Amino acid sequence: AMVGKYTSIGDTYKSITESLDHAGFANQLKVNLRMVNARDFEKADIGKKLADVDAILVPGGFGEHGVMGKIKAVKYAREKKIPYLGICFGMQIATIEMARNILGVKDAYSTEFGPLAVKDARGPLVGLMTEWSRGAVVEKRTKDGDMGGTMRLGTYECDLKAGSLAYKVYGKKRISERHRHRYEVNAAYIKDFEEHGIVFSGMSPGGQLPEIVEIKGHPFFIGVQFHPEFKSRPYAAHPL
Repeated sequence: AMVGKYTSIGDTYKSITESLDHAGFANQLKVNLRMVNARDFEKADIGKKLADVDAILVPGGFGEHGVMGKIKAVKYAREKKIPYLGICFGMQIATIEMARNILGVKDAYSTEFGPLAVKDARGPLVGLMTEWSRGAVVEKRTKDGDMGGTMRLGTYECDLKAGSLAYKVYGKKRISERHRHRYEVNAAYIKDFEEHGIVFSGMSPGGQLPEIVEIKGHPFFIGVQFHPEFKSRPYAAHPL
């Protein structure tokens, strides 16, 4: 099941549906994909649409609409031990769900949805980063800057934690993946997450930006800040 917010338009998630087909080719399997509108879960029983699925994917997206439905999908996958892959916004939603329901940070949210009165001194769980590094170059942005220039866009390297599921999937220490997003998970919360068995198994070189999150003891629960589908090919399926 792909739980998104633009499910009525077939081509919206074209790069993801194609990459799922590539994964099927590599494993000699046919992938049966069910598109589910996240807003359907805001009032309905989530189990009626997800009880028989083998995996759940929450893709990228912008804006607040459908967020509560996506949070419910993450919680369902986490508690029912259903394999989960969160891509970009799907990673941010996963951290919000776990912060609320495991860490007890009830006001965990993203500044993408507007100014928030966050009581925690560390700031919001998900918010705009104003400065980050691309190799030897420092990129800077402001919340009022040009929208096109506020994205972390293009290829960035990521260091994987030895022994993690992400490391097992990729089979190497450093990877390179493509990004397209404005908001980041706040690294100041990492210690709290890891005390509850939630591991940030991928970080930007230098440890500034969280890139991959996973759960110890779960069959397969991974959220990634980047877009793995952008590098998938028909005869070279993406590892994730």
